[in-house]
Amino acid sequence: MVCDYTYDENSQKIRINCLGCLYGSSIEDYPMCMAAVIDKIMEVKKVKSVVLAREREYEYGPDQVAILKEIAELIEDILREGILPIEATEKSNEYSKWSSKLQYIILDLLRKDPIAAYIEILREIRRIRIKSKVSGVDYKYYEDRLEGLRSKLEGTKIIEMGRPFIKKYKFGDRVAYRQLFSPVVRPNFMLTRFMITPPKNAISIDRYKIEGGIQVEIYKFLNTTQLFYFIKPPEFQLSDQEYTVLDEARRYMAIHRPKEAEFVKTEKVRELFYSIGKDIIRDTADKMGTHLSADKVEELANILTRYTAGMGVMELLLKDSKIQDIYVNSPVETQPILIFHQDWEECKTNLIPTREDAEVWATRLRIQSGRPLDEANPVLDTNIDVPGGSARFAIITKSLSPYGLAFAVRRHRDSPWTLPLFIKAKMINPLSAGLLSFLVDGSVSFLIAGGRSSGKTSLLGALMLELMPKIRICTLEDTLELPVKQLMNLNFNIQSLKSRSVITRVETEMPAEEALRTALRLGDSAMILGEIRSKEAKALYEAMRIGALSNIVAGTVHGESPYGVYDRVVNDLGVPPTSFKATDIIAVCKMMRDASGMHRFRRMIDITEVRKEWTEDPVKESGFVSLMEYSGKIDALKGSDTFVNGESEVLNRIAGHIKEYAGNWDAVWENIKLRARMKEAVINISDKLNKPELLEADWVVRSNQKFHLILEDVKEEIGHSDPERVYHEWEKWFKNSIQVKK
Repeated sequence: MVCDYTYDENSQKIRINCLGCLYGSSIEDYPMCMAAVIDKIMEVKKVKSVVLAREREYEYGPDQVAILKEIAELIEDILREGILPIEATEKSNEYSKWSSKLQYIILDLLRKDPIAAYIEILREIRRIRIKSKVSGVDYKYYEDRLEGLRSKLEGTKIIEMGRPFIKKYKFGDRVAYRQLFSPVVRPNFMLTRFMITPPKNAISIDRYKIEGGIQVEIYKFLNTTQLFYFIKPPEFQLSDQEYTVLDEARRYMAIHRPKEAEFVKTEKVRELFYSIGKDIIRDTADKMGTHLSADKVEELANILTRYTAGMGVMELLLKDSKIQDIYVNSPVETQPILIFHQDWEECKTNLIPTREDAEVWATRLRIQSGRPLDEANPVLDTNIDVPGGSARFAIITKSLSPYGLAFAVRRHRDSPWTLPLFIKAKMINPLSAGLLSFLVDGSVSFLIAGGRSSGKTSLLGALMLELMPKIRICTLEDTLELPVKQLMNLNFNIQSLKSRSVITRVETEMPAEEALRTALRLGDSAMILGEIRSKEAKALYEAMRIGALSNIVAGTVHGESPYGVYDRVVNDLGVPPTSFKATDIIAVCKMMRDASGMHRFRRMIDITEVRKEWTEDPVKESGFVSLMEYSGKIDALKGSDTFVNGESEVLNRIAGHIKEYAGNWDAVWENIKLRARMKEAVINISDKLNKPELLEADWVVRSNQKFHLILEDVKEEIGHSDPERVYHEWEKWFKNSIQVKK
């Protein structure tokens, strides 16, 4: 029934049914809606939020409800005191007239239009003063009552905030209220609420579109460091008829679809939901007499699929390749989703999830991963693919999170990071890229260290691209984050293994140390570990010490310095110090801040070799020797004397196994510089031609392979791999390949 309402005592939320109401469903636009909401607040008393439900739900939060509560409480105070004081009964004719006037102002106008009620009281005060002056009669009892009402109204937020509109105010004009009230909107077919208007007192600093023509705008507030990410997805820009069709289609699918536990596991679930959705939308629209074009049916079917088989608004954010991280803090219904943007860093969004959103996401992630999520297992790590992006989800719930579900989402780049991309982003420079590439070819044991979000896993993926595709690669991860699928598509010889997480401890999965021993029995391979976390560290170092690994072994580990890595591996993970010597190289990445503290950026800050002639403490016994260190002055890595002068034991050991380089540091140095020069050339050509795709994985792999082929051809032709000759042959090939690609 129109204007009926329900009240949730726990959330202190009033939900008013506005479907079929002649006056609409907006406090700011319709006086009767404002009056109805104030009436409900007077009935219920304890109210934090109000929802006006029609084809869409319009929710007014605590701050906006507080404005209306003041008016509701003011009306109640006035009614308790009486419309006019008792002395007014001595003037029966005037009392009747003034009482009627005040009843209209207080019981009607104040509920519908408080600003108009305030203006009317001001006018009435002026009128009574003029009348007293002209007639000589004292109407003090009436004037005092009006002054009391004026004073009370001036103490309310709605008059205080509406003052700029009072001078030019016209009765019936709702412009002021549209500035004061801005609901979050949720179509009935979805759960997430949406701030429909950009934030007030903010300026637009960036605007772009993402897949599907979805508009994104970044706003900056004038007096705060907080930025605002405002997205306008198609589901919030439909007509009321289209919303109704979607809502009916969703209801039908909710009743007739298979059980989720059986359904979500199938790979074709989205296609099936999409196909069913199209048919239901057509049938529903026909029954309602609503004409929908074929394109509109497809658009609505995609939206319906997103909110029935997919991850809802989370998918919209994952479509934006500039978003790196997404955060949903608990309690989820009290705050907007937060993101980390590649250009603008931390931003609030205009998307506010509900508790139901969080529960749906958690259920789907739990079913897709096959891992538990409950009070006994309050942590879930999993990786999923959705249209537009792939991401790692870390979910926590009670008992770990006191206020329930919370999410941290790391969006994976659509294609793997590459060394040229890292140079472009200034995380490394060309010389360090050349050194890293040489070390990968040299089959060293390599640890990439750093804190969370420092770029460890992304760099590890970039180093995998430096391997020749013919080399067999075996990866081991507890949560799949390495770019294995992309490398498979680039024809790499790669085998992926998934182990039990040390956090979630799923008994049906193999422990990491056993998975690693299994990997070692799968044949000669480059061994890539997503992260060294637990007992697998002992198995790994055991294999490295006995020479079971003849190719590169690389992984990530938490640590802020070479000694921090040693401390983590030896003291936390239990690897004997002598075994730790099997590590050849430690590269440390760091998330850094500028002097203002406003901006963050990733840098590699150290490339260190681990020497073998120490017994107890690698720091005191010079076991760690830096090859390159970060210089804040030049904001880049700088080669150490050890590196530049050819005194690196690791590099000389690599050279000793290659006939052309043995005892010839100059040849090694020239090869490293050659690799650096080629990667820098790729960036320069990419910038000059405005072809950012040249920095991506497919071009980098082709370039690396061609480099090795040219190196071999030149050596066979002239007896040695002359760097200048190799570079010019490679450059000629690269430029010709770009022309052919056109």
